[in-house]
Amino acid sequence: MTNQYSITLLPGDGIGPEIMDVTVKVLETVGKQCDIKFNFQTALIGGAAIDAKGVPLPPETVETCLKSDSVLLAAIGGYKWDNLPRELRPETGLLGIRAALGLFANLRPATILPQLIDASSLKKEVVEGVDIMVVRELTGGIYFGQPKGIFTSETGEQRGVNTMAYTVSEIDRIARVAFETAQKRQKRLCSVDKANVLDVSQLWRDRLIKMSEEYPDVELTHMYVDNAAMQLVRNPKQFDTIVTGNLFGDILSDAAAMLTGSIGMLPSASLGANRPGLFEPVHGSAPDIAGQDKANPLAQVLSAAMMLRYGLNEPEAATKIEEAVLKVLDLGYRTGDIMSEGAKAVGCQEMGKVLLEVLEGN
Repeated sequence: MTNQYSITLLPGDGIGPEIMDVTVKVLETVGKQCDIKFNFQTALIGGAAIDAKGVPLPPETVETCLKSDSVLLAAIGGYKWDNLPRELRPETGLLGIRAALGLFANLRPATILPQLIDASSLKKEVVEGVDIMVVRELTGGIYFGQPKGIFTSETGEQRGVNTMAYTVSEIDRIARVAFETAQKRQKRLCSVDKANVLDVSQLWRDRLIKMSEEYPDVELTHMYVDNAAMQLVRNPKQFDTIVTGNLFGDILSDAAAMLTGSIGMLPSASLGANRPGLFEPVHGSAPDIAGQDKANPLAQVLSAAMMLRYGLNEPEAATKIEEAVLKVLDLGYRTGDIMSEGAKAVGCQEMGKVLLEVLEGN
């Protein structure tokens, strides 16, 4: 029996359309092998939406995403829109779609691939074997807390305000995702906060401790965010699963990503409750190389694998894609961002072609 899924594609800006094109071909190929039919529809977000509709997240995009089984996003943003008011910037569209889909949990893996270990800026003995999953709370914290804005006081001085706030229910639901993720890995969970100075972090820590009673098989530890940033560089292998709030997770997940040597290789998953998940590479839109066939499509392809595994419960198809990516790297093919001496330099389209050949067994 053929499983059918409705997938909304959000190519976005910069290199987004190029890497999305490769990924759709990979999904269609693996779908034929695993008896899966994908029904794709494309919608606007970010700068592309601003140019076409005047807003970074048109209502019809939200409607299309809500009706789909999963959402695959490429990249948003670019120099062209940097000077727009904040509410009209492409990044506002990303925050908006996360909120509209109720995507409160962001899963960001940082895994050292043996084929690319020399691309890391850290010593081989430091990063070899690193396999970290950062679980970041996505719809609360300082990015969404109220009040926020730039205000003028009675004395005429301007004052910028952002509010870091979490409710018990917001903390509990991300904690549950983190504990269940840790159960599928090495059963070690490190909660990162700043409880020594922030009341909101103290509540976060208290709730994680309470939640740990339901997961006695998971070892829970705590670390202040400044120390966690240092330890990620000093000894990253001590971490398995990390859970933290929106701001801290934004910073730490990027730091963990760079352990691997190329942010162009890393996927992510954003999950909610009873709504489609959103899957995207962690890199940006790279407007400086857009349209030049230089982009690395592998993070987008691996994001599609995460979609299959975490969003659609199709682990066989996900594994086929992941193994194909590793085989391509074993064969020595590299885009510019992961190029090494003696490797075979290819562009975005050629990398996609090789991936398809590997998937098809040629």
